[in-house]
Amino acid sequence: MKVTQNLWFEKDMEAAIGLYTSLIPDSALEWTSALPAESPSGPAGSVRIASFTIGGQRYQAFEAARSDAFNHTFSIVVECETQAEIDRLWDALGEGGRFEQCGWLKDRWGLSWQITPKRLGELIRDPDRTKARRVAEAMLTMVKLDLGGLEAAAKG
Repeated sequence: MKVTQNLWFEKDMEAAIGLYTSLIPDSALEWTSALPAESPSGPAGSVRIASFTIGGQRYQAFEAARSDAFNHTFSIVVECETQAEIDRLWDALGEGGRFEQCGWLKDRWGLSWQITPKRLGELIRDPDRTKARRVAEAMLTMVKLDLGGLEAAAKG
């Protein structure tokens, strides 16, 4: 049994997949195809399907007219080791999209991403709950997460 996330793009599916797979290690486009039969989403050949991986996770995508836009109920979380990784992904994925609080952004296709330092999870789970609270409060004031700022909050 395999579990695969599905993303539904209204347009530019291959451009989105190309960006995602170019930015994140262990990512690749496996295949694309046009649906050869008419479907509720369009005539034969108008619906495109793709299979790909992002960071070793399996995804499938459709490109067809859709009635529901991406929203915050689904997001892709990328844990980064360094601030340089956060900055690189933040800039590339956010180009043409919009930046949001607490390390969230929507890319130009409307898909939500959380670009976060791996260290944040460690700090939030710290047994010293006062330290963890300081870190959480600092994070809540940030748009792009700043690893140095989070570490400083942890130190008090």
